[in-house]
Amino acid sequence: MAGGGPSGTAGGRRPSGMAGDRPSGMAGDRPSGMAGDRPSGGPEAECAADDPGSGRGEGAVGGGPFGAADPVQAAGLAGAGAADDGVPVRDLVLGLLRAAARAAAGPALLERVMAAALDGYARANHAELARHETDRAAFVTDLLTGRADPGGLAQRAQRYGIRLSATHVVLVARGATLTPALAHRVDAALAARYGDGNTLTTLRDGELVCISAGGLRGLAAEFAHHLVGELGPGGWQIGAGRPHAGLPGLTRSLDEARGCLDHAAKLGFTAPVLNAADLLVFPVLLRDRDAITDLVTTVLGPLREARGGAQPYLDTLTVLFEHQGNYTATARHLHLSVRAVTYRLDRIRDLTGYHPGEPTQRFTLHTAVLGARLLGWP
Repeated sequence: MAGGGPSGTAGGRRPSGMAGDRPSGMAGDRPSGMAGDRPSGGPEAECAADDPGSGRGEGAVGGGPFGAADPVQAAGLAGAGAADDGVPVRDLVLGLLRAAARAAAGPALLERVMAAALDGYARANHAELARHETDRAAFVTDLLTGRADPGGLAQRAQRYGIRLSATHVVLVARGATLTPALAHRVDAALAARYGDGNTLTTLRDGELVCISAGGLRGLAAEFAHHLVGELGPGGWQIGAGRPHAGLPGLTRSLDEARGCLDHAAKLGFTAPVLNAADLLVFPVLLRDRDAITDLVTTVLGPLREARGGAQPYLDTLTVLFEHQGNYTATARHLHLSVRAVTYRLDRIRDLTGYHPGEPTQRFTLHTAVLGARLLGWP
């Protein structure tokens, strides 16, 4: 895609997995029946919509509500009907003005009728938008849980440009201030950046979930960029799953994205974007929980006998490994002297028999420390 679009696309072609056009109901598009939609029915209907003198808005209000027993109520119903029929609001207003002129309605009545008609129009549009948002949220839930009928799900997926057999990536953002309005804005921004139909973003269970076609270059960074603009540089974090094909692949990518954020919470990772491909070791460590528990208790268990318990020594090892074994950087991070760090490491060797300075013991000790943090030990 030109202008820094997704990788793997040439000549304006979109990545596989998403159709090029966003269907009704996705952010940035008007649902059927909203102001600005053109009527169906061919050239004559289009001309009627473009011609203010055609009387299309007038017809939409049934020849005018001024002859009704309750003109204000009739105008509200007429406005809602105009929205449902896709009549532009300009045509609705012109039709009401013509009807008022024929009925010789006074300014006060005209004002009340006009307000009622526009209120009815707005309510109908809002109801339509709410219905589309509800339908889309239900679709995303069925898509990611995989519990819906595959045939029916495939038909619904076509509305959003998703081909279930293609490769997709799921990103998940967590934060304290994620809202439906924010999700709508981010969805529209990503669609503008990558093209309609290549991304689908919605708020689900308090998380901002983005389903994307595989191969979109820089999507996680773009996602983060919009969260920075909306929420500032802190208070949120993004997990990115790996690309997977098919309906089961969507669920797997979602689980990986969530797993990134779960591991970050346990291990204290503060990077704004975490990629599942970079954290594959942690699911491996937890795959055999009995084995990692045995490793932690065998290697680190004796630290419980130290004065002050195991936690200060575990923190020292954690920071030491994060700083690639640099004693000075570790001491600075912990607000200790280098001598105090050296003492703690020597004490760890005395209690456990392991020292991070020994090449043959470093990996075992590091693995045990990671396992302890994943398990919440001690």
